Amino acid sequence: MGDPKYPRRMWKKPKRPLNYDLKMEELKTLGTFGLKTKRELWKAHTQLSKVRHQARSLLALGKEIREKKEPILINSLTRIGLISENSTLDDVLNLQVTDLLSRRLQTVVQKKLSFKTPYQARQAVVHGHIMIGDRIINIPSYTVKVNEEKEIRLTSDSSLKDLLAQKEEPEVDVKTSEQPEVESTTEPKVESTTEPKVESTTEPKVESTTEPKVEKTSTELSQD
Repeated sequence: MGDPKYPRRMWKKPKRPLNYDLKMEELKTLGTFGLKTKRELWKAHTQLSKVRHQARSLLALGKEIREKKEPILINSLTRIGLISENSTLDDVLNLQVTDLLSRRLQTVVQKKLSFKTPYQARQAVVHGHIMIGDRIINIPSYTVKVNEEKEIRLTSDSSLKDLLAQKEEPEVDVKTSEQPEVESTTEPKVESTTEPKVESTTEPKVESTTEPKVEKTSTELSQD
C-alpha cells in the first residue's frame, strides 16, 4: 500500500494527446455531456478498457470456466444499464465511451427533469438539489442503476421546482396567443377600408351639386 494522501490515479492519458482529430472529439464529448475537465473523460476510457479486458480474458478461457464467470460480468453491466439481459461478450466489446457517460447522474437528471443544458443539471447535482430515494447525492459522475432511475427527484426544499415550472408555462401561452391575433388583424381591416369610403364620396356629392342649380336658373328665366 502507498500513502493514503497520494492515492493512485484512476485514469490514463491517451498515447497521442496532441493529435488534432482526437482533441476535437474530446471537446465535442465535453460539450455534449457537460464534463468539467478531460480527466473525467479519461476516467471513462479507463473504465471501458477494464471492462473490455475482462471480456477478452473470458473469451480465452474454456467453456466450463466461461459459463461460470460470464454471467457475473453480464449481470453487473445490466444493473448499470449498459447491456440488455440477453447480450453476449461481443456486445460488451462493442461498447463505447458515450454509453458509459450516458449513465452518469448528470445526464440522467438532464433527460428526466428537462434541464436545458447539462451544465444546469451538473449545478443542481453539486448544490444538493437531487435525491435518489432518501439520499441526497451531489456527485455528478455517480453511475445510476436501472432500479434507481424511477427514484430520482428534486428535494422538497429546492428552489428549482418553481424555475422549471416557469419555463414550461410561457411556452404554451405564446403558441395559443399567436393564432387569434392573426385572424383579427387581417380580415376586418380590408372590409372596412375599401367599400364604404367609395360609396360615400362619389354618389351623394354629384346629386347635390348638379340638380338644384339647373332648376333655379330655368324658373327665373320663365318669370322674366
